[in-house]
Amino acid sequence: MRWANLIDEEQRHLPGYRDPAVVRTFDAPEALGTRFYEVRAKSALNRVPAQSRMPFRWTVNPYRGCAHACKYCVLGETPILMADGRAKAVEDLELGDRIYGTVRDGGYRRYVRTEVLDRWVSIKPAYRVTLEDGTELVASGDHRFLSDRGWKHVVNVEHAPDRPHLTTNNKLIGTGAFADAPAKTQEYERGYLCGLIRGDGHLGSYFYERAGRRHGDVHRFRLALADFEALRRAREYLAHVDIATDEFAFAAAAGARRPIRALRTQARDRVAAVSEAMAWPTAPTDQWRRGFLAGIFDAEGSCSRGVLRIANTDCELIDRTTFCLRRFGFQFVVERPPRESGVMYVRIRGGLKERLRFFHLTDPAIRRKCDIDGMALKSDAKLGVVAIEPLGRAIPLYDITTGTGDFIANGVVSHNCFARPTHTYLDLNAREDFEREIVVKVNAPEVLRAELGRPSWKGEHVAMGTNTDPYQWVEGRYRLMEGIWEALRDAGNPASILTKSPLVLRDKKLLLELAERADVSAAFSVPTIDEKAWRATEPHTPHPRKRLEAVAELNRAGIPTGVLVAPLIPGVNDDPAQVEEIVELATAAGATHIGGIVLHLRGEVRDIWFDWLRAHRPDLVPRHEELYRRGAYAPTAERERLGELVAVTHERARRRHPEAPQPAPPRFRRGFADRAAAETGRAEPKQRDPQQGALF
Repeated sequence: MRWANLIDEEQRHLPGYRDPAVVRTFDAPEALGTRFYEVRAKSALNRVPAQSRMPFRWTVNPYRGCAHACKYCVLGETPILMADGRAKAVEDLELGDRIYGTVRDGGYRRYVRTEVLDRWVSIKPAYRVTLEDGTELVASGDHRFLSDRGWKHVVNVEHAPDRPHLTTNNKLIGTGAFADAPAKTQEYERGYLCGLIRGDGHLGSYFYERAGRRHGDVHRFRLALADFEALRRAREYLAHVDIATDEFAFAAAAGARRPIRALRTQARDRVAAVSEAMAWPTAPTDQWRRGFLAGIFDAEGSCSRGVLRIANTDCELIDRTTFCLRRFGFQFVVERPPRESGVMYVRIRGGLKERLRFFHLTDPAIRRKCDIDGMALKSDAKLGVVAIEPLGRAIPLYDITTGTGDFIANGVVSHNCFARPTHTYLDLNAREDFEREIVVKVNAPEVLRAELGRPSWKGEHVAMGTNTDPYQWVEGRYRLMEGIWEALRDAGNPASILTKSPLVLRDKKLLLELAERADVSAAFSVPTIDEKAWRATEPHTPHPRKRLEAVAELNRAGIPTGVLVAPLIPGVNDDPAQVEEIVELATAAGATHIGGIVLHLRGEVRDIWFDWLRAHRPDLVPRHEELYRRGAYAPTAERERLGELVAVTHERARRRHPEAPQPAPPRFRRGFADRAAAETGRAEPKQRDPQQGALF
């Protein structure tokens, strides 16, 4: 590689980093069209997500092989579904805001609350995507939306002509365009007070004789609620029309019952003013109707098990409610169960799409009633793509990073990959976008050294290669792993490495020096030994046989090194003859452990995988849909079958190769670590089985 021809292009602000990144390219056949974003990271030690099945908690990734997040952008005014059920423009989001994303649970995606981890803006050519129901989405061509055929980019591009992209045969997933929130005008406020007070308040003026009083006139207004959001809103709206009220504790909490607070006034003029504020208008406006629906829902509404109802015994209130719903095009039924109470229910039909429309159109104050957490993404919304057209200009476009890797943009599921730790976990990372945008944490070694030196660090095992391969070919230029191994060595910190590259042999001396102080192990991922299969699935990785030669060399040097036949893909590389060949060669190379890990389909990797299957192995689609219908992992029986296949094959191979080189005894000397701990005042690092040091 002609590293001398490295070109410093420019500086750019990269999502997730405060300081601008230096963008470099270089003139070499292997790197045509590749850009390297040199950044200064704030941390090097990354915690493995709690939901992961990995047997370690910490990892170091000096490279980010997937930089999707710097491309996926939408128009700043695009409404994003917030965790309280409201919508906010993406340009107005702030770090830490709670919003809705999705996770796959069994056969469905479900809405879950997540957090905005980062937000940025970039200038990009924009496209408008129009859906059947009139929903419009303005985004960059690289943006991805969830469709009925998986994640799809908005448009195709010249440098990646085969990437999945939207066509008019696709349908997006979600509920469709969000309704505009109501303007909080005086009409809206009066409508809200009318619905809330008529639904749950007490208002009256009457007369009765009272001893010691000049007259028997009594004026009373009281509104008692367990949901303080509605109470505060009512007090605010009453104050807007100069009606002062007192707030007081109405009832204390008891058992499962929540405390209740109330507003009241007993002044004649104020009670009369309340009556006027909640009077039925002769010609209600749409804003009044929105406010009334919000108020009656706060007073008498519920949304339990996905059913939105408004209850009352007053026929007039029921009629006014249905009148307003009909005005906005809602479908509903009035239920009159045979009860002595005479209560009636107005039930809104149309599923989640119509419930969200009601929430956005009316904006109730009580947000717990607007919860959709855990609900499946099932909708009959007409979200077929009818047009994709370029706007003909570049405009500011916004994107966010979330904890789930996606968010709900104007009613459809929108993707962001930047924070997704498992994007490359299953070797489904050979797409053009992964290879052309490489983030390089140029200060990873010094940051890691500082973090390992903190008093709070307990010397836990650090696994490398769990996200992107730190020994991908670009490491030959940046040589970051040298400094990382030196930091681990000086801290005496146990570590492991999972890689596909013999380039790790360059740092063999450093691994041996670390082995003098702590457990260190290595593992090579070898999913296939077949030449044709390797070139088709891993065209830019070192040859599998070169990896096995590196296994032998590291074991001869005294570094326990194993092989992972991973991923094992049902119907693709799980043929016993194929597995036996890999295991046979790995055993001959002295592999300290040989394991098999069945294909995981977590997050957006699932959709990418099924896209590949449909294109290359459509015969396997039904089998894989059945295997992974309940989630990211294959059924226990399938995992046990493939695990047993590798284990039995390994046992047979060991009997056939008694002459296979055995690893040298571990070089770790406890006395050295004890002295180091005494000198530094730090606790001795925890040790772990080197065979559990790295997993694919």
